[in-house]
Amino acid sequence: MTKAKTVLALFMALLAISAGPLSRAQDAPAAASSQSAAQAAPSAATETQQKNVEEYIELLRTSVGPQKDEIMGAVLALDADQAKKFWPIYSEYDAELTKLNDLRIANIQEYARNYNQMTDAQADELIKKDLDYQKQSAELLAKYYGRVKESLGAIQAARFVQIEDQLLMLIDLQIASALPTAGQGS
Repeated sequence: MTKAKTVLALFMALLAISAGPLSRAQDAPAAASSQSAAQAAPSAATETQQKNVEEYIELLRTSVGPQKDEIMGAVLALDADQAKKFWPIYSEYDAELTKLNDLRIANIQEYARNYNQMTDAQADELIKKDLDYQKQSAELLAKYYGRVKESLGAIQAARFVQIEDQLLMLIDLQIASALPTAGQGS
């Protein structure tokens, strides 16, 4: 299989992974309106929300894990010497990103706990934490852009950032499309 076909196959697999949460999210409005009409029990809704939050957390932790590395490697097309330099840097980046994602997971869990009785203060705090996460994520990527650039040059570093950014956007799209919009406060 050619390198281009391999990359295409990996991206298609990634898109297939993405389609599951997106299709569930598209079904959500219809399900929500039928639940409203039927006056579904609050405990069932809470149980469903908890299950969704657990799925989002799993998505953050494993969504494109092995595929992400494969895609990164295929698109960068590193020779053996470049790979020796890149993968240790990428492993450090991924470890720091995982720690940062723990903050995001905590924020999503807090959102889920307060969704039905969210106050203005809680909504404000959650959004500020999310904006802080986004800032830290961008700073982390910039830090590792510099490290990859020092090791492999600006072109490979730019490719790293482009690929990583696209993969992170896919994950973000999955999460954002599945999370409900903040509800009315009590």
